[in-house]
Amino acid sequence: MPRVAVLGSANMDLVVRQPHAVRPGETIFGTSFSTGAGGKGLNQAIAAARAGADVTFIGAVGRDEFGARLRQRLVDDGVDVAALRSVEEATGIAAITVTDDGENSIVVVPGANGYAGFTEADAAAVAASAYLVVQLERPEALLRAAMRFARDRGVTTVLTPAPAREGIDDLVALADVLVPNEHEAAQLSGESDTDEAARVLSRTGGTVVVTRGARGAIVARAGEIVHRVAAHSATAVDTTGAGDTFTGVLVAWLAGGATWPDALDAAAAGAALAVGRAGASDAAPTKAEVVAALG
Repeated sequence: MPRVAVLGSANMDLVVRQPHAVRPGETIFGTSFSTGAGGKGLNQAIAAARAGADVTFIGAVGRDEFGARLRQRLVDDGVDVAALRSVEEATGIAAITVTDDGENSIVVVPGANGYAGFTEADAAAVAASAYLVVQLERPEALLRAAMRFARDRGVTTVLTPAPAREGIDDLVALADVLVPNEHEAAQLSGESDTDEAARVLSRTGGTVVVTRGARGAIVARAGEIVHRVAAHSATAVDTTGAGDTFTGVLVAWLAGGATWPDALDAAAAGAALAVGRAGASDAAPTKAEVVAALG
């Protein structure tokens, strides 16, 4: 199994479940509180590892209790943490509210994820991999250096452009595979129509997979729609991290030699399983569960 390197964020999720979104000035009672491992990078690394990939995680945590817990969580899921460094800054956190209809709102305090160094150890981890997966919760200079290095070494680059923002055209151009949701695709392309957004983004040369939740996904290459992915049925319990599960399973399947259609179907099945469970990384399914869902 070719190795997958995930360079990304690791946060401790602080999750409140509540009846509805809070209006300005309103106080309501929540129904539960929990903590769990999160961050888009950690979520994708665990999703890929559970889906059968050989994964190494490149990240940073603080020298605190949250950092120790996140490191152990990665280890427990079989992720190589040799490139997970401990820094003076506190471990990043995400304050998450989940309403009864399964929708979520998130505020992230990056903390240690702001570490911007791309070290020789990081470069070695990338060079030893077939895929490099990144998101936008680490400094842009770090992502740029890592993606350029990966490209020079023939490593396939995968970018989840979240949280989306202006001024990242060079990062999009460095992505062999771009996996935005439809809102991110619209923001990056300037096109409100999802098909047209996918076409526009794919003209940079990479494969674009626009995820659309319960409506599946659209795949474009070289300015043309080449595939449509049907969603698997699911009852939404918590949508937090579903997109990360999609990306992690997709890359794991591709690294395992699956065709694009099969990898996309597996990713859709994995995301459907994830939204039916509470949590982010906790909700990621195993490879056996994905295979069973595929029938």
